[in-house]
Amino acid sequence: MDARPKVIYLPDTMVNWPWPRTINPHFEDVKAEVDASVRDIAPSPEFQASYVKCEIDYFRIGCDYLTVSFFIEWYTDTANETVTKEIADIALDVLHNPHKIRPEGECIVGEIVRLFWVHVIQFASLSSQRHFLATFGAHLRAVVVEARDREQGHRRSIHDYLKLRRQTIGVTPCFLIYEMGMELPDEVFYHPVIRDLIECISDLSSIDNDMISYNKERAAGNEDHNLISVIMLELGLDISGAIAWAAHYHAGVQKRFIDGLSKVPLWGPFVDVLVNEYLDGLKNWPRANYSWSYENQRYFFIEKPEIQQTRLVPLLPRFERAML
Repeated sequence: MDARPKVIYLPDTMVNWPWPRTINPHFEDVKAEVDASVRDIAPSPEFQASYVKCEIDYFRIGCDYLTVSFFIEWYTDTANETVTKEIADIALDVLHNPHKIRPEGECIVGEIVRLFWVHVIQFASLSSQRHFLATFGAHLRAVVVEARDREQGHRRSIHDYLKLRRQTIGVTPCFLIYEMGMELPDEVFYHPVIRDLIECISDLSSIDNDMISYNKERAAGNEDHNLISVIMLELGLDISGAIAWAAHYHAGVQKRFIDGLSKVPLWGPFVDVLVNEYLDGLKNWPRANYSWSYENQRYFFIEKPEIQQTRLVPLLPRFERAML
């Protein structure tokens, strides 16, 4: 008799998160623009909640970055290390040479990144550009490492996986939208307290993403780079036990973030205003990520309102990537 669960229970990890869901007032206008430019990828209002304080140009850039990240993921998610590094190298070359004409026959990722970055440098402060280049570069390098792990069948410990996942999730580069209109000093951006707060937000996002996406990734046979699989392997738990462990860890990270806010230093009135604005964006991100994950078309094959009410998702059979 098959003892495997027929459904997966997804706990409401954000039930105690203090910051509520909000929608950017520019959503409808920007959504129309994004829909027109990339018909197959239209960000939902829930994910755009994280951009609620952005002006319309910054909001559009945030949407465009999601398009960039989706395309990079599509081309690298099951690729080997060589192909993934080629994509990463193209993206990095574009960022450092945005006005260079892309070679004929190059992967479309190059032109998508170029259009995004040409738009960014018209509006973004120099410090925010510099910080994006650092964080996006780290993200791309981590994606290459993930591809190597996948190709070699390498399985990481929970600790090592989370360390890599903080980069592969690609959340930190998204925070460009929160500092585009300011000159946030490196002293602030790289301060240990600020880095720990950013790490917390990356962890919250990746844990939620891995819990929600596990069913689909398992069905596609692509679940090795997923926290639930890592927990199951290391701790000998079943799916339900691994999700419960992840939810408990998630709660601990929430507490660490909230406690960490009280440790943020003071840099003087002018800089403190910038820091508070930046932190407001960080506070909003996990709720936005959570709402978007449940309410878009990416992870679920049944009515999404029903999932949020029952928290139950049928366990999918294994099937081919083309069906996903």
